[in-house]
Amino acid sequence: MSNKFVSWAIFVILCIIWGSSFKLMHDSQEGLSAVQIAAVRIFSAGLVFMPFAFFHFNKIPKSKMGLVILSAIVGNLLPAFLFAEAITKLDSSLAGILNSLTPICVVLIGVFFFKDHIKSQKIWGVVTGFIGLVLLTVIPMILDNEIMSFENFGYTLLIVAATFLYGLNVNMVGHFLKGVNPVHIATVSLAAMTIPTGYILWHQGFMNLNFNSNVVQYSIWASVVLGIAGSAIATALFYILVKKAGMLFASLVTYGIPFIALFWGFIDGEKITWVKWLCLGIILFGVYLANFQDKKKATPIDVAE
Repeated sequence: MSNKFVSWAIFVILCIIWGSSFKLMHDSQEGLSAVQIAAVRIFSAGLVFMPFAFFHFNKIPKSKMGLVILSAIVGNLLPAFLFAEAITKLDSSLAGILNSLTPICVVLIGVFFFKDHIKSQKIWGVVTGFIGLVLLTVIPMILDNEIMSFENFGYTLLIVAATFLYGLNVNMVGHFLKGVNPVHIATVSLAAMTIPTGYILWHQGFMNLNFNSNVVQYSIWASVVLGIAGSAIATALFYILVKKAGMLFASLVTYGIPFIALFWGFIDGEKITWVKWLCLGIILFGVYLANFQDKKKATPIDVAE
């Protein structure tokens, strides 16, 4: 099985997982606060990985352990709380656009902080994909005379901060942890997060919730699934993708989320117009441009070696 096929397979799986995460976050809001949603999410992910972490802990070089823990904080813990708080107030369309700033943050941080040299074609690919995503959101709203809500625009800074942290984490993993097994990074880093999130849950009165309530039960269930699939499994797959295909391609997963949203809409009977197909084509073209690799001049942004 070719490396490219495996990379694209992981890419699609991540799109499906993270494309469904927003719905789970919204469902969790019925019975949990934003802080509780994020804490349950990361605590569940860490708890699932705890048995594996015991075996993988000694396989990570001691000199890299600090970076592994920092990766969990920057790439999982803080963004989970930022997103959970932001989506309580933001329009879902605006949140989707902002979430797709991640590849742009990967490029900017790679260039300005890590001095990466990125081909202009890849940069144009990232920009093209982002334009396609913005058009996919904005044009249908204009045609349907809908208005995007900017009532709580200040919360956009939370998602922008989260995408910056994602971009920073992707660069950290791609540059400093490329010699460490990606599964070991995921299991050990997330398992370590059970301590702070466990404390947060206790401090936020999680044990005082009415667990007999169907609403609370469903909200907890949604947050747990979000943690196991959206954080634990997805983080391991994402780090594998970074190692196999490079940081930039891995970050483009955020461009695949609209495809999943449209799929669920189609299942529910929503019509997919030619405008949406055109915008999806623009996004795919952007992904193609950004994924073009020159093996002779590859950098960690392009492909991790």
